[in-house]
Amino acid sequence: MEFKGIAKAFGSLHVLRGVDLVVEPGEVFFIIGQSGAGKSVLVKHLIGLIRPDAGRIFLDDVDVTDLTEKELYDVRKRCAMVFQNSTLFDSMTLLDNVALPIRKHKSVSTKDARQMALEKLKLVGMADYHDRYPADFGDGMRKKVAIARALTLDPEYVIFDEPTTGIDPISAAMVDKLIRHLADHHGVTSIVISHDLRSIFGIADRIAMLYKGKLILDGTRDDFRNSADPIVQQFITGNPSGPMEV
Repeated sequence: MEFKGIAKAFGSLHVLRGVDLVVEPGEVFFIIGQSGAGKSVLVKHLIGLIRPDAGRIFLDDVDVTDLTEKELYDVRKRCAMVFQNSTLFDSMTLLDNVALPIRKHKSVSTKDARQMALEKLKLVGMADYHDRYPADFGDGMRKKVAIARALTLDPEYVIFDEPTTGIDPISAAMVDKLIRHLADHHGVTSIVISHDLRSIFGIADRIAMLYKGKLILDGTRDDFRNSADPIVQQFITGNPSGPMEV
């Protein structure tokens, strides 16, 4: 997955200013930065939710920048997105929530769709609760079900938008462990948008930091720890004093 010179403005607000990034297969790749730095805007370009003002997006060396909605169908099957809010249907059981995209996109019976959904729930440790409803669980458990649903079409890439925001530390650690497991044991490439330092320095293979719409560092956890850039240091230490504007 490659972003080349991506620029995007909304009116007079320039959110991205020529961002270049490459995500390698099988990585857990974090995109970090302050709120409003352009993290979510960048990854939404990949699945066509936003179109760039300049630059190109490539998936396995194929330019997907100008694909039509119909042509984006295959891209979206390969690149699932887990949004910050779990967006489960409260009136449906966990099993039926996960089975829904299978029933919509695969030519299988309802019985087979539910069995396939159960396998995805097993993968995230929620199969024992398949007949219960989202309201029965906290944010962390619902997030795991949302991840199971994102995996139903067996995507190669999964984009996680703030997966640990608003959930307790134990649930957050469970989500981090699941993301790492998907990469290590199932070959899923994970792009994680976050400002959760515990997650960033706990499971990331590589990290990219955006500031004012530009990439200021792309490297490993050690690269960030050892960086002399005062903006990077202020972010990772959480120091309220420094060059970073709030």
